[in-house]
Amino acid sequence: MHVTISPSSIRGIVPAPASKSSMQRACAAALISATESVIRNPGISNDDNAAIRVIRGLGAVVENLPDGSLHIISRGVRPVNDFINCGESGLGIRMFAPLVALSARQMTIEGEGSLLSRPMDFFDEIFPLLGVEVSSNLGKLPLQLKGPFQPADIQTDGSLSSQFLTGLLMAYSAADAKDVSIRVTNLKSRPYIDLTLKVMRDFGLKIPANRAYESFYFSGEEHIRSKDKIEYTVEGDWSGGAFLLVAGAIAGSCTIRGLDPDSTQADKAILLALKEAGVPLGISNGEISVGSGQPAVLKGFHFDATDCPDLFPPLVALASCCSGSSFIKGVSRLAHKESDRALTLQEEFAKLGVDILLNGDTMGVKGTQQLKACTVHSRHDHRIAMATAVAALRANGPVLIEKADAINKSYPDFFKDLEKLGAGVHVLDRTY
Repeated sequence: MHVTISPSSIRGIVPAPASKSSMQRACAAALISATESVIRNPGISNDDNAAIRVIRGLGAVVENLPDGSLHIISRGVRPVNDFINCGESGLGIRMFAPLVALSARQMTIEGEGSLLSRPMDFFDEIFPLLGVEVSSNLGKLPLQLKGPFQPADIQTDGSLSSQFLTGLLMAYSAADAKDVSIRVTNLKSRPYIDLTLKVMRDFGLKIPANRAYESFYFSGEEHIRSKDKIEYTVEGDWSGGAFLLVAGAIAGSCTIRGLDPDSTQADKAILLALKEAGVPLGISNGEISVGSGQPAVLKGFHFDATDCPDLFPPLVALASCCSGSSFIKGVSRLAHKESDRALTLQEEFAKLGVDILLNGDTMGVKGTQQLKACTVHSRHDHRIAMATAVAALRANGPVLIEKADAINKSYPDFFKDLEKLGAGVHVLDRTY
């Protein structure tokens, strides 16, 4: 699918998409809770659908309720076949692999697209310490696993991603770990671990003691499940909402419903960047409002995105329309995404007339008041597609986004919502 975005002024109110970070964790928690669950406001992205397929493959019964909620019945990890496919979800593979390893059955874990090139040697290193037989394709997918997973005192590196730790925390809980610790060095994206622990708590799972994010200790006490039936509501997604907030900031105004300012989601930090750039903000009654309705004169900003690397694309779109230069720290977190996002942002935004300098762990973005009409490519990366679409609102003519259907990975309704706000959106090759 190709999409053309015309220069536009936007205004209006739209709901935030469901958080896939919250949704995928809820699916995993529902599986290992070994009880009955209802997940309200479930996500519909490709990654969300992959998580549902995975838990079904691991034995959960999932049905759609008339109100759109999901009803899940689980008796724990009981695979129904010899393989699962995590689609293109980085969180999915890193979170579900330890849960797959809870079973003594020989299992193969597969993936698709960019996931096939992402490093998985973490499992080659860690799983043998936990009684799990593992083999990989030279540190890449597919993975072959045979458990059962046996919790033990281990130390792991948290610098590449916190997603590995999320999977370990859930697997230790499911295996009723006793008097053992997971020690972590150089942990990144701490807010995502906060989200993991919150979801585990909401599902009545055994929770470790968090010792300053350097160790997570599972006590020797017997865990008594506090809930026989769980009801969980998926949060609005700050990652997807960030693009709409930036759109309102640079091209008029908008209000996004369903974003919780008290959320543990790391990407709520977009509010800090918007504030520093001089964007008018309003927060009340579950609504976030940005912009004044008129093209604003925004100023360059400094922002540390080390713990929220998914904000780089909307931040670049914002910085492109600010006066002077903006500087964003955390470039090292971008290498193993759907694309090498630092280079992709540099190359695709260059087509829009935006200069981006990469200097070690810092990205410098030189703002311009006149972005160029051009053709860009998503690189099959959902966040690149959305970032270029938002920036296109301030271009001097239409911007064609090739392979724009990459948005389906996280936010299938993105272009619909952008159009509801008044943006000129023309979809080629496919109706929606």
